[in-house]
Amino acid sequence: MFPEKRKELFQTLKSLVNSIRSQKGCKRCEFCVSAEDENEFCFLGEWENREDLDTHLGSELFKVLLGAMNLLKNPHEMNLYTDMSKPESSELLETPAAS
Repeated sequence: MFPEKRKELFQTLKSLVNSIRSQKGCKRCEFCVSAEDENEFCFLGEWENREDLDTHLGSELFKVLLGAMNLLKNPHEMNLYTDMSKPESSELLETPAAS
């Protein structure tokens, strides 16, 4: 990540947490920073059902989250798990945000 963009990304992600938590079906939304690498962030959401997740993926809040990723220097990783044992393709995350 560009060092000068770290603070901007941190503030953007932190500001999204409470708004996402208030969305219908959000069971959990966490924003964490690695204790080993201050430039490694983790944004975690847990949803009641797929319908609520899909609504979130099409929301303005999710578009802001994706836009914030443009501040990253290196490619980012985004995974969607419907079952903790097997990740689904990240393509599922791109489709609703494009609308």
